[in-house]
Amino acid sequence: MAAESLGVRSMCTYVETSSVKMLLDAGVSLCPNRFGLPPHPEEFKAIIGCRKKIADAAGRADLITLSHYHFDHHTPSYEDWMTQWTEETETARQIYEGKTVLLKNPREMVNYSQRRRGWMFQKTGGSYAKKLEVSDGKTFNFGDTEISFSEPVFHGPEDSFLGWVLMTTVKCEGDVFMFAPDVQGPMSSRTRELIIGEKPQLLVIGGPPSYLIGFKTDEKQIQAALGNLQRIVERVPVTILEHHFIRDENWRERSVDVLYRAYKTEHTVLTAAEYLGLRGTYLEASRKRLFIEDPPSGEFERWMKTREEVKKRLKPPV
Repeated sequence: MAAESLGVRSMCTYVETSSVKMLLDAGVSLCPNRFGLPPHPEEFKAIIGCRKKIADAAGRADLITLSHYHFDHHTPSYEDWMTQWTEETETARQIYEGKTVLLKNPREMVNYSQRRRGWMFQKTGGSYAKKLEVSDGKTFNFGDTEISFSEPVFHGPEDSFLGWVLMTTVKCEGDVFMFAPDVQGPMSSRTRELIIGEKPQLLVIGGPPSYLIGFKTDEKQIQAALGNLQRIVERVPVTILEHHFIRDENWRERSVDVLYRAYKTEHTVLTAAEYLGLRGTYLEASRKRLFIEDPPSGEFERWMKTREEVKKRLKPPV
């Protein structure tokens, strides 16, 4: 439904089996400041389209999952037209109303900021749900479909200050699909072994945040993550590689060894856009170039100069 290769920050994925329809991590956002610039008009056009697709998919879904409480993985209940493209209460209501929401425990194995967001979600968007079910380490059966959630795994390296996330495995009629958001590679060898142990035929995984080298991570951590990813793609027939990694304009060069390891085993590594048969639009990674090659209108530039709190409540002229 939404991903970095589709122009936004997200890993939102729709899965349908013979007995259940589910929407995984129903969130999408834009980075408020990259290269010293706000989102380009093309990024706003992308999030508008993705919001519509997520709302439409939520209308079909029986279940919504929530792996952790970052705002690109769930939809908050406040007005923010700059980073979330959300209308107060109504956007979240569209997604969660009447649904069963299988979510990360907001009280255990969670850092302070996500604990606060989890509490707020239960009081706001989650209050529209038919049922909120803590899912850490649990398995649910819907007809011939089994949905299992991992133990909480690190959001990146061991003991990450970013906290923990849940991975989701869906099994139906011999098919195995796995969703591994924000594991950042994975950086953790424990997470790598959990993924391999599920034996997925199709895996959606968040790659390492190489665009943050020298800021929140280092080359050693990124190389460890890419090494773990090589071992995973050797064992998984189709891997959809997304999220933090795709925010690096040089992600393909960095992933040469991963792609070669998949090729040697006759496996496939794709972005979400490629999986859908679309041309990738890597808008955040290209933001600086977009502002040069496709300068926004004077009206948009005036919007850019307004205060941050004003920008959140004033739709950009796109």
